[in-house]
Amino acid sequence: MKIVVFGASGMVGQGALRECLLDPAVTSIVTVGRSPLQTSDPKWRHVVHADFGDLSPIADELADADACFYCVGVTSAGLSEAEYTPVTHDYALEAARVVGGTYVYVSGQGANAESKTMWARVKGRTENELLALERAVFVVRPGFIQPRHGIQSRTRIYRYVYSWSAWLYPVLARVAPKSVTSTDQLGRAMVALAGGAHSDRVLRSDEINRVAG
Repeated sequence: MKIVVFGASGMVGQGALRECLLDPAVTSIVTVGRSPLQTSDPKWRHVVHADFGDLSPIADELADADACFYCVGVTSAGLSEAEYTPVTHDYALEAARVVGGTYVYVSGQGANAESKTMWARVKGRTENELLALERAVFVVRPGFIQPRHGIQSRTRIYRYVYSWSAWLYPVLARVAPKSVTSTDQLGRAMVALAGGAHSDRVLRSDEINRVAG
């Protein structure tokens, strides 16, 4: 499979990239970002592109993909809806327009287009528009994500929270299994979805973990 990954420098994207590199069924990986990344595997190629709102200039490099993982995320703290929407909604739809194959959108637990909470409303609206497309689209809604294998969030406050709460993961996994996953489980599930491993189109954390195996 050829898989295109947006947001490979973020915590979720790092997990997805790691599992793509480890899975022999994935023969080609193209990551897209605004900054260079040091590639470490012959099947991985990184494309630097500044404008995620217009991917037409790099469309040829993204052609013939079997799947697209949209892992780009930004904290909503301090942002207006107008500022939060481009990364969460507009760029996600542009990626779906340009990249073919199965599309996996990383949303979040609580996403709902009717929500009064801004981030949940924007993500929910994005989910609905993607799921309405005439193609294979999956939405993953992780809750708490445990970073593993040295992976870290790029957001300072998130790094602090994950570092402080690492000891809670086994407890949360027992008492709230529908809300807890890890970067490797999420990445493996996305690769499995790309291969057609599930019929449900919206997956919460426990379903993500079940698909991951």
